[in-house]
Amino acid sequence: MLVIETRSAEETYELGKKLGEKAQKGEVYTLIGDLGVGKTVFTQGLAKGLQIDEPINSPTFTIVQEYGEGRMPFYHFDVYRIGDVEEMEEIGYEDYFYGEGLTMIEWSNLIEEILPEHRKEITIEKDLEKGFDYRKITIKDL
Repeated sequence: MLVIETRSAEETYELGKKLGEKAQKGEVYTLIGDLGVGKTVFTQGLAKGLQIDEPINSPTFTIVQEYGEGRMPFYHFDVYRIGDVEEMEEIGYEDYFYGEGLTMIEWSNLIEEILPEHRKEITIEKDLEKGFDYRKITIKDL
């Protein structure tokens, strides 16, 4: 387990970028954190580390956004609005989770029962007592 503290959006972005630079094909990352904690900023950095230059936005209304132009495909899921795990089956989640790219899943706790056993779990937390831009980022290999 690794715990990193960042004190600005830029530091959170850079941490994501470093993780993206080290990412391997077929990995699955889960991203947990409240609304407004910096999940999208972190994911934008991760995509940059994968050499993806197109804009990265949270796919809240589409469930998954695919990016194919980097050094490997990047599949960005946001399952916040998912009503049932069957919706994941309808979009063929296994092709993404067990494919040749990197999969990032925001709000992964909502689909816990279908997550791969081996994954990186990333949790981002705020602590306003330490400052508005402070983030505690925990990375666990499961």
